[in-house]
Amino acid sequence: MKTQPVQLCSGTMEKKLQLPLRGSSLDIVSRCGPALGEIIHNKFGCVATFDGVDFKSDLSIAQQKKPTADAQKRFSVMLKSGVEVSVWKADLTEFPVDAVVNAANSKLEHYGGLALALSKAGGPKVQQESDYYIKKYGDVETGGAVIGDPGLLPCKMIIHAVGPQLSRYRPNVSKAEPLLKKTIRSILVLVEKKHLETVAIPAISSGLFHYPLPKCAEAIVLTVKEFYENRSFSGHLPKEIRLVNHDEPTVREMERACHQILDPKTSMSYSQAAAGGRSRGAAGTSTPTVKMGNVILTLKKGKIEEQQTDVIVNTISPSRDLKHGQISSAVLQKAGPELQKEIKSAPCTNNVISTKSYKLRCKEVYHTCCYGHGTDTVQQTLLKSVLECLWRAAAKQRMSISFPAIGTGGLSLSKAKAAIIMSEAVANFAQTYPDVMEVCFVTSDDYTFKDFEGQMQSLHQKASSSFTPALEYRDDFRDTKPVSPQICLMACSAEALLEAKKWLSDLFRSSGTIHIYNNFIQHFGEKEYQQLAHLHQHIKESFVKGHASITVNGDSHEDVVVAGLQVEAMLCTIQMKFVTEEENTMLDAKLPLPTKTVSFERKTVNHNGPLFSDIAYRSKHQALQVVKAEKVENDVLEMLFKLKKNQIDARPQRMFQRIPAQFCEMVCQIGFHAEFAPPEDTAYGEGIYFARNVTTAMELWREHNEEYLYFVEAEVLTGNSTPGKRGLILPPALETNPQMFYDSVKGGNDIAVLFSSYQALPKHIITCKLVNLSTVSSFI
Repeated sequence: MKTQPVQLCSGTMEKKLQLPLRGSSLDIVSRCGPALGEIIHNKFGCVATFDGVDFKSDLSIAQQKKPTADAQKRFSVMLKSGVEVSVWKADLTEFPVDAVVNAANSKLEHYGGLALALSKAGGPKVQQESDYYIKKYGDVETGGAVIGDPGLLPCKMIIHAVGPQLSRYRPNVSKAEPLLKKTIRSILVLVEKKHLETVAIPAISSGLFHYPLPKCAEAIVLTVKEFYENRSFSGHLPKEIRLVNHDEPTVREMERACHQILDPKTSMSYSQAAAGGRSRGAAGTSTPTVKMGNVILTLKKGKIEEQQTDVIVNTISPSRDLKHGQISSAVLQKAGPELQKEIKSAPCTNNVISTKSYKLRCKEVYHTCCYGHGTDTVQQTLLKSVLECLWRAAAKQRMSISFPAIGTGGLSLSKAKAAIIMSEAVANFAQTYPDVMEVCFVTSDDYTFKDFEGQMQSLHQKASSSFTPALEYRDDFRDTKPVSPQICLMACSAEALLEAKKWLSDLFRSSGTIHIYNNFIQHFGEKEYQQLAHLHQHIKESFVKGHASITVNGDSHEDVVVAGLQVEAMLCTIQMKFVTEEENTMLDAKLPLPTKTVSFERKTVNHNGPLFSDIAYRSKHQALQVVKAEKVENDVLEMLFKLKKNQIDARPQRMFQRIPAQFCEMVCQIGFHAEFAPPEDTAYGEGIYFARNVTTAMELWREHNEEYLYFVEAEVLTGNSTPGKRGLILPPALETNPQMFYDSVKGGNDIAVLFSSYQALPKHIITCKLVNLSTVSSFI
């Protein structure tokens, strides 16, 4: 199988737009926000993030969770005050207690480690409330703790506690210890104040904050002991303080500290003590981490197939055989054979294939094929591949992603160079991505780790990771309100933002009926029709004058819109499969290509140059203004076009096709197809229509209430042509020789209809603006 590289505007999402949500639009987004984000990405190339929106879930189930089978109680002792202290190996995101403690930073940005895991499990509300608190009260001081809403976590509240942050290279424990003890006391004061019965406390500051684990465990246990035994206590006493961690080294250190401080008469077994001693060195080994904006980049020593992030990135060969390559072989072995079956037929978009995770501990896998020739091409391929994975994860609301050291195999880059390019891609992404994401580079090789670590240190010098001093302290913010609900759109161009905004506006304003016009509806099969039957709305499919459409009706406006979005999601999947199949057909032509991939570029034409002036002159129309022109370059399409030109022996003509915004990228990728741009009336056959000039194109393709119009200027091989008629699916046979066929048909002198996509080559994408049309009305 083959892949194609991603197309990004200078590697960044430069334009942003916030769209407020209220009423029914808020309810709709809360029901299908992540799916909506993926549709917007596929249709318009925009990344959508959602603020102030709680995606609906069964809260009753979340609140009634019981400890999982994996939860293990390792130690328990009753203090003189009657408070039980216990040590658990368990997942805090699934641990049912009155309150879970989060190891937070001063700005309550839950971007890595335990904080990220709790934020993800609790849903958007955890971070939204934290953001609101910081905006209203300022940073939380080191040693402080505040109470927030746990969202979907199986507890009554979450306590965000800020422990001390130490230097990774020279940790000053004597200076940090009083601050860590203050943090634990702040937690226990809140337990008393809120009359909590059970609280789960992790090893605060031992992870990303670099507090040596053995000393951390001792400080936490000693503070709990002192708080409940070394003073006259008349307030509320909890039933149990649970010291809960998920990794074995930390659990063993907590158990060791409890035996040593709380129950010295009962010593640990020899095997436990030995294990505890061995764990200290490993636990004290920290991982290089750099924070850039809301993106936290971490370098880990380990195996990519063992990562537990939302997304794992795999590198594959052009054949898609996962047994080729060390990384993909390891991923296949861990995931199981079903992964290989899926990837063989999975659609490939922008050089990345998404599949299920199967037995891997992630939500999905992104498979990227990085092959190229020439230094510049190789480096650009790697940069674009990493960026595509990051923006795809962002579009699907993923909060964490793990990369192996890409480029050191098939691309033959040095380890140091691969580290620089991958880090540059993350830094580029972090500049414009507004939400929280954890990015991990994972390698099991010491030499690769060292090269990547050096690059991380270079990044660390550029990025500011210091915390601002606290402005004001509050111990509770459960009564505060989250940020106003909104959709944040990011795109490479203002035109893409406006297209997405108008589509969303029309969608949310629809009154009980939605019309979806898309000729890929004709590609629906049994699976899609079964999905339509389960939408529980009135669905009507029609095909009139070459136009396929689906109409969704129902009693509830919100239900109709949600059903419409499900149809749109089905169409996105169909289109991606279509692109993959067409690419395979193109490459089966045995073309003399350097690599078995389909690659293309859209290069913006300089407004002040002669080429732009020529394009604007050829596209002139009294109601249009050319605002942007892009040159299309696709070596595979060009070779196929030349072969067709030699076969037909015809001179190409410059012609135009008007196309919906969502198909511009597909034209650049796989050329022209009848599904992309059916005219107002297919009076001359069911083929691919072109107009001699823009004026004729405006008549052929009539759309209303648009601000931006998109035209593709193409070289077209009409060859031997004859008048067309309705219903033709192929050119008619020649009158003189029934075994031979015309090359095309026509509608007068200004319209040509082709039945082979290789007879037309896209040269320029021209974005025009209707001069007399006001901007799209404000979003509701």
